[in-house]
Amino acid sequence: MTRPLFIAALFLASMSMQSAATQSAPPSLPESRAKVFTYDNGLTLIVEEDHSAPVASVQAWCGTGSVHEGPKLGAGISHILEHMLFKGTEGRPPGAIAKEVQDLGGYINAYTSLDRTVYWIDLPAPGALHAVEILADVMQNATLPEEEYAKEQEVIRREFAMGFDDPNRQSSQLMLSTVFSESPLRHPVIGYLDVYNQLTRDDVMSYYKTRYVPNNITFVVTGDVDAEKVREDLARHFSSASRRALEPVTIVSEPPQLGRREIHKEFPTELSRLTMAWRVPGVTDPDTPAMEILGGILGSGSSSRLNREIRERKQIAHSASAGMFNLQNEGIFVMQAVTDPDKRGEVERESLAELQKIKEKGVTKTEVERVKRGILSSQIHALTTARGKASDLGSNWLVARNLDFTRHYIDELGKVTPEDVQRVARRYLKPEGINVTSLNPVGSLALESADVAEIKPGEIKKFTLSNGLRLLVKEDPRLPLVSMAAVFRGGLLAESKDTNGINRLYASTLLKGTKSRTAEQIAETIENVGGSIDSDSGNNSFNVGVEVMSPDLALGVELMADVLLNPTFPEREVELEKRTQLAGIKADAEQITSVARNLVRENLFGEHPYALRNLGHPEAVESLDSAKLAEFHKTFAVAKNGVVSVFGDVKAEEVVKLFEKFFVSMPSGQLAFQSVPAPKPKEGFTPAMATMDKQQAVLMIGYQGASVDDPNRIALELIGSASSDLGSRFFNRIREQMGLAYFVGANQFTGLAPGAFVFYLGTDPAKIEQVTAEMRHEIADLAANGLTEEELTRARAKVLGAEAIRNQSNSALAAACAVDELMGLGYDETFRRREQIEKITLDDIRRAAADYFKPEARVEATVLPHAKTEPVQPN
Repeated sequence: MTRPLFIAALFLASMSMQSAATQSAPPSLPESRAKVFTYDNGLTLIVEEDHSAPVASVQAWCGTGSVHEGPKLGAGISHILEHMLFKGTEGRPPGAIAKEVQDLGGYINAYTSLDRTVYWIDLPAPGALHAVEILADVMQNATLPEEEYAKEQEVIRREFAMGFDDPNRQSSQLMLSTVFSESPLRHPVIGYLDVYNQLTRDDVMSYYKTRYVPNNITFVVTGDVDAEKVREDLARHFSSASRRALEPVTIVSEPPQLGRREIHKEFPTELSRLTMAWRVPGVTDPDTPAMEILGGILGSGSSSRLNREIRERKQIAHSASAGMFNLQNEGIFVMQAVTDPDKRGEVERESLAELQKIKEKGVTKTEVERVKRGILSSQIHALTTARGKASDLGSNWLVARNLDFTRHYIDELGKVTPEDVQRVARRYLKPEGINVTSLNPVGSLALESADVAEIKPGEIKKFTLSNGLRLLVKEDPRLPLVSMAAVFRGGLLAESKDTNGINRLYASTLLKGTKSRTAEQIAETIENVGGSIDSDSGNNSFNVGVEVMSPDLALGVELMADVLLNPTFPEREVELEKRTQLAGIKADAEQITSVARNLVRENLFGEHPYALRNLGHPEAVESLDSAKLAEFHKTFAVAKNGVVSVFGDVKAEEVVKLFEKFFVSMPSGQLAFQSVPAPKPKEGFTPAMATMDKQQAVLMIGYQGASVDDPNRIALELIGSASSDLGSRFFNRIREQMGLAYFVGANQFTGLAPGAFVFYLGTDPAKIEQVTAEMRHEIADLAANGLTEEELTRARAKVLGAEAIRNQSNSALAAACAVDELMGLGYDETFRRREQIEKITLDDIRRAAADYFKPEARVEATVLPHAKTEPVQPN
């Protein structure tokens, strides 16, 4: 896979109602405790022991990426090699690596970027040394089998098609190719299809032998491991590998830009994506910290200048942001917006006007301090998981050969003054250095021209407040962070066709004003202390989440209470959020997988609320107003209908006192949906089809599924896991052996009412009939025979391993426990899961598969390019 373009630095930033002098002192970033070992052959090992959770992350970093491809520049050779490396070694046949990792309860993946290729395995700690051996094997002994190469070529061609269909990716690539005229940074990491098609397996093997040498590889291992054992094991695995001459790759320098560059293109989309970019120094330059703070002030967070002025006050963009993309010696400063095509010119002018204000009048000390806290908070959050720590260490070493580079960079940020920010804005963001690009709806440019894991520390405690609100508290002092999640029953179950979308609109406007705070003041209050507040909705619930550093606990609780008890749903904000939501509905309609998913749900659930769309229907959203939102709030935001979890560096006694103080006025109300009607049982096969202006096709086959209290829920979950991994029968048969699909898998959702189980794949439109027949065949075999013992064992390990990895994060665990309690499973459901999963037998799997995957009960949704209009016939 390729890593998203902006891999660094769109951090939280906004203004605060508190003065800098009255804020509590922020905690410091922990110093790295990692050890570095360099072997005689040049191989490097970085290990950091952390025994707080029984998990580990093992990563192999190769110092080669798309800019290092030399004569093959633009072919994407680094990327296809990344895909091929797990396809077999001298001692492991194709498919064995994925199965080994899944048997260990782990997850394996990789990404290719401009200057690096990284392979990683996250897994329970007992398998860490095995993971080291696996990655050591693929770094040295990959065989790149000819038959696997041919299949993977087709897979990557499907990835090209997905990229061609993605307006965000196309917009980013247009910007890069405009900013850089000579540098290899202008080329997409995946390469160009016509150049890629000329690659041979021998080309890739030669590149592998040249670039994957010990002195260009760094292993990073973090988590519950023994550093000395890791060092000894890795030495043994590379004992026969010698240092090799690493041929230097000439990377062409970009010449100075001597004037404004501007390119506008059309694309099948309904919204314009505008980008304004300048070349700036790389991450090691002393001016970069000030540039990053400038990006935060301009465009990161709800109270950033661009969001306030462009989106909220002038209401001419659906989103507006700014930030930086940095490599070691090159950087790009970017201002970007999504807007209606007729407003693109105005958005550009107003965005540049905001930048000019900073050049002329500077920024405030409050703004600078706010961004500093936001960056610190973001960095602390990045260190909450083993993978986050390993990624930070690996990047620090690659860029600066300094494991504490992040910490030193934060120190330099702390020295930045308002005068520094104004200085770098004037120095680097000049009119003659700007690159303006946009991707626009087809026909709009012509119109424009015409118009001009189990967490060990602490246990969860449950309290019930005087008004009936349930409160879950977990004390965990490992890091100075607090995660809070408030969840309430609601979601699609609370909607009808006439109100479809009210949950999403309610969640977004909940943060847009209270009796004592405006939307801007809400954002300022939380972001000034480096925290965050967000809200969302789903099939069965809506939620508000708050993250703060531990000294700001009381502020976080008070702010959560304010938005939940005192929202005013200002008409102006409601109208603004409605427009944003309607733009989101348009964007969703451009995603081929979303179109297929909606077809499945509409035909599977009929008149049941689960047939509705999470973003809503345009006509229903248009009809919503402040009064309807206030009535919804009065019904569902009540104490007995909610659960709040507070996990982190807290004391339970203090948390209970704070919630009794700030939530005492929340009405008790009643628990919603104590009796939920089930969808009408599906009778008879239902084909559904749509066509789009795309180059790929998507097939989804859906069945009505289980509710949260259904005894078959966990069996179906294990079937879903076994059907979605890299060793699944679907993956091996349809993608690997036959090369018919780019992606293939299954998922399910459960709820208070029975949900859905969906098999899915993406393919070449010319292969839709063949791949549909194969998918039907595999599902029929699953329904008749269930899983094998090997598949069930691997699925158990994968699900339990994924949960152990997830549960490193208090934020994820707090949300999961609150939702489990709200759904009636109990807040400790997560900790009972292992026993429940291990009890599932092959007979349980067979019964569930036979009961749910009946051919006459399926919905089969196919989305094709416009040229192909006939649905695949049923069998």
